[in-house]
Amino acid sequence: MTARVLALTCGEPAGIGPEIAVKAWQALGADLPFFLIGDPRHLPQGAVFEVIDAPGQAAGVSARALPVLAHRFAGAATPGRADPANAAGVISAIARGVDLVQGGHASGLVTNPIHKKAVKDGAGFAYPGHTEYLAALAGVDRVVMMLASDLLRVVPVTIHIALADVPGALTADLLRDTIRITDAGLRRDFGLAAPRLAVAGLNPHGGEGGAMGTEEITLIAPVLDALRTEGMDIAGPLSADTMFHPAARARYDVAICMYHDQALIPIKTLDFDGGVNVTLGLPFVRTSPDHGTAFDIAGRGVANAASLIAALRLADRMARLRAGADASGGSIFAKMNGQRQ
Repeated sequence: MTARVLALTCGEPAGIGPEIAVKAWQALGADLPFFLIGDPRHLPQGAVFEVIDAPGQAAGVSARALPVLAHRFAGAATPGRADPANAAGVISAIARGVDLVQGGHASGLVTNPIHKKAVKDGAGFAYPGHTEYLAALAGVDRVVMMLASDLLRVVPVTIHIALADVPGALTADLLRDTIRITDAGLRRDFGLAAPRLAVAGLNPHGGEGGAMGTEEITLIAPVLDALRTEGMDIAGPLSADTMFHPAARARYDVAICMYHDQALIPIKTLDFDGGVNVTLGLPFVRTSPDHGTAFDIAGRGVANAASLIAALRLADRMARLRAGADASGGSIFAKMNGQRQ
């Protein structure tokens, strides 16, 4: 039986990860037990923590200290300045977290932000980001990145590529797989029995009947029509500039967008501090705060832990849904906040 305790990876130790891990423990304590996989030397001065030998000890420690599963790094951590010597430790901490979750020692994985250039320069990291690396570790061909908050859920079909490369990367297979994984994820991990999906077009005004691009006609619409025959509730392709006002958002459970900024600009505008990065399609639960390493404020004690706290709460709820402990459906965020969906 999987223990109800979350694994939190340290992320880039020169960023705000160590600081917000401590702040998250201060906010959650024993109410939502988690343990940090990282080097205790990298925690802020004065942090209350306790080194544990195994994840199973975390629940008992959480009431009095942040449980830390020690993961030795090669170097110290200087706030705001990544040390190439620590890159291998950042990567191996993620792999260790995946092993623990897949082995049933933790109910879900929450990852603090990494610095992509630092791990690439210091350890030859070959993946565009966390999402792709986790998919490789899990042996999954395709996963979906979702950003979620209590105001909006969004999914970008293409992720970490240049805008100029989006039309070539956007294929019928990719779009079809993304929508199927999203629909299944909303059912399994968010408890929605009949998800409502809204799909954006690629071009301004949804191509305006072909006047400003034809991808909506030749690629997107045929995929959506085929998926509707499978019983999916899908609206689109829609003009992205009219999808995100309050009345429009009330009509769907997720907005599926064609590229990174089309999806992330709306959610970061609506809820910059509370958004959570969720990876759908993995054999385990994974969430992450929806922000980066914030080198500019690291070590100053001012970092906002709201997104990490939301990521921990969401991971816990998703894990319980997967375990069948809470299949009542509705909005995860609304339920966590005691609100109506």
